[in-house]
Formats: sequence, structure tokens, C-alpha cells
Amino acid sequence: MAKQKLIYDCDPGHDDAVALMLAANSPELELLGVTAASGNQTLENTARNACQVLQWLGREEIPVYAGCGRPMVREQLTAGDIHGKTGLDGPVFPPLRKAAEPEHAVAFLIRTLLNSAGDIVVVTSGPMTNLAMALRLEPRIGEKIQRIVLMGGSYSNGNVTPAAEFNILADPEAAHVCFTAGRPVTMIGLDVTRKVLCYPDIVARMAQVNTSASRLFVDLMGHFCRTQKEIYGWEGGPLHDPVTIACLLDPDLVVTKPMHVEIDLSGGPSYGRTNCDAFGYLGLPATADVAVDIDVPRFWDLIEAGLRRYAGMGDGI
Repeated sequence: MAKQKLIYDCDPGHDDAVALMLAANSPELELLGVTAASGNQTLENTARNACQVLQWLGREEIPVYAGCGRPMVREQLTAGDIHGKTGLDGPVFPPLRKAAEPEHAVAFLIRTLLNSAGDIVVVTSGPMTNLAMALRLEPRIGEKIQRIVLMGGSYSNGNVTPAAEFNILADPEAAHVCFTAGRPVTMIGLDVTRKVLCYPDIVARMAQVNTSASRLFVDLMGHFCRTQKEIYGWEGGPLHDPVTIACLLDPDLVVTKPMHVEIDLSGGPSYGRTNCDAFGYLGLPATADVAVDIDVPRFWDLIEAGLRRYAGMGDGI
């Protein structure tokens, strides 16, 4: 069976790092490249973090491309309260050897998609700035994107404002461009990702795996779960971003429902909200498959299996 070709656009971020663990060493996926944008932290931090994680995992051959350092329109928004000053506070990484490629992420997206057979899934787990800029600069790539899978949005409540989820609020205009590009979209929002809370028993379970990836997972969750409890009161941090990769590995993992989705660009208190017509009341065509449920035990089995695949690899040495 042919591997699913994948470009992973992210802003590492603790949960992005776990998603990267799944994507970088899966027999079902061919990770063509990692593109970084500002989001959880500044671009300098997120691009470095992607390189740090890949080096730690022993997957230095996977290229990283730094992209847009600010949103398309709004002022920059970061999440240092959750992810710390570096964006990956907690783990202690060895000296960094791996560097981002000289090519800009937007140029990489355009070049790779135009030269493809339309068989590439683009996964975004941060602000959608890089993909939106690529679509605006070269609209022909739209027809070459097999599907856009994003972690972002919510059909209920946000996590930064009552209305908006961080990834969408950090660049609502970019999300609007991507949702209206005419390509299939799968939206993995807070409604589902808040169900996969990384409780202490999960961290202990993954520690027993004892691979380079599981050791990094445990270090990451130490910081991530602590800040989530301080801010939201949860005993475990929601592992948002890995759900995007997990649903590629197991298409039956997540239940989705077709909905018409619009991004609120009003600039008011609902700025950045993903307005999802869950009941089809408006009679408008669906623009996204929106995640509404997830098999939680199956998700953690996928995480454990992904961590186990790193036996004998990595530790960044």
C-alpha cells in the first residue's frame, strides 16, 4: 500500500512536537517536509524547535522550512503562557546541529504541490499563515492539495476568548483563505481534542515505553500539563495537535460531520470564531468535515505505538 504523502505545517509547541513524533516515523506516512510559522512562539523559536525535535528523534534528514513570522493582517499572538519562552520549555536538548533550509516555507509549499500529482495532504496544527500565503501567491496549488487537515477552531467554546480557538484567532484571515480555497477540509477542533487529556496515568504509561521519543514525551508533558492545570484547571493537558496525524493513521478514529464553516473576521468579540452550522439550518453547502467525537483509548494506543517505533533511535546525540 502506498504511503500517504504529507506536508506538516506547525508551530512547535509541546503538542506539535508529539504530532511530529507520529508523522516522522510512521510506515503509513511519507513526511515530505515540515514548515514552521509563528504561533505558539515566534518563528525563530518554532523553526528551531522543529529542528530540535527531529534531531532528537534521529530524523535529521526530514527538511524544515521557516515561513511567515507574523499573521497576514492582525498583530502577532503567541502562547508563551502555555508553551514557555522557548515554545518547548521543559526538555533539555543537546546542541543543535540541524538547521532550517534556506528556502522559505511558502516557496516550498508552492514548489512541492505544483510538482505533485495531487496526492499530498497538508496538515496544519498552528496558524494557517504559510498555507494561506501560498494559496494567495500561487492559486494553482489549490487543485493539487488532496485535503487540508487542521487542528483549529471549535463549534462550541474557544480557549483564548469565549468564541475563538488559538490557532484560528492567531490568524483568522489565513484560516478564511484556506477554508474558502475549494479543497476538502477536515477540521479537528477543541470539541474533540479536549477529550484526549494527558492524565498522569497516561504519562506513566508512555514512560514505560522507554524510547527516545517516549522520554521526550514525558519531559514535554511535565511542562505542558502543569501550565494547562494552572490556566484551565485540568489534571492533564489536552493533546490537541497529534489528533490530526492520528486520524491519518486511523481514518475511523474520529467521527466527523459535514458543516458549513465560516471564519468570523468582524474584529469584534467573536473575531476568529469558526461559525459551524452543525444542524444545516442555513441550507448552505458544507465546507468542512468537522470532528465531533473521538475514540479516546484508540488514540492513546496510536500514541504508544508511535513512541515504540523509535526503539534504538534518537536522543539527539
